[in-house]
Amino acid sequence: MLRKLLAVAAVVGFAPLFAADDKKGTEVEVAGLKATAPADWKKEDPSNNFRLYQFKLEKEKGDAEDAEVVVFNLPGGGGITANLERQEKAFKLADGVKKEDAFKTEDVKVGEFKGKSMDLKGTYQFKAAPNDPNAKVTEKEKFRQLYVIFEDDDKKTVSIRLVGPEKTVEKHKKAFDEFLKSFKK
Repeated sequence: MLRKLLAVAAVVGFAPLFAADDKKGTEVEVAGLKATAPADWKKEDPSNNFRLYQFKLEKEKGDAEDAEVVVFNLPGGGGITANLERQEKAFKLADGVKKEDAFKTEDVKVGEFKGKSMDLKGTYQFKAAPNDPNAKVTEKEKFRQLYVIFEDDDKKTVSIRLVGPEKTVEKHKKAFDEFLKSFKK
């Protein structure tokens, strides 16, 4: 009897360890590439038709809200340069901050595709309907966005962004970078 109780206790005691190993994130597929999102990114239903995937990322202690990762794959949109310019317009710089200090752009590769990455900091001009010129703007101070964009073989624009409070984005930056590097055919 004691042996059975010890066996059950051992199984129950170790079960959480095995369950943690089995926990996997959501598989993301875009532009013929696949990657698996980190398991702690909570998959959500996309909030509009432009979004292929949407994830909520837990906020850092002291931040007012969570961050989100969104994957887009759209025809048109003006290409990489026009999209980078739109991202800049979504952020207002604090007084005295220079654009080159708040917006950093560099070359990046996602899978086999070359593109651009942009790190933006400032007051985020959030619009629930970003393409509606009459949509209400909510200013969110001390926000940061990590934005990656490339064109696929069909010349569709693919963008992936992590946006949220600065501390929360910093908390998830390493996982976001690893996610981007993991895309493969």
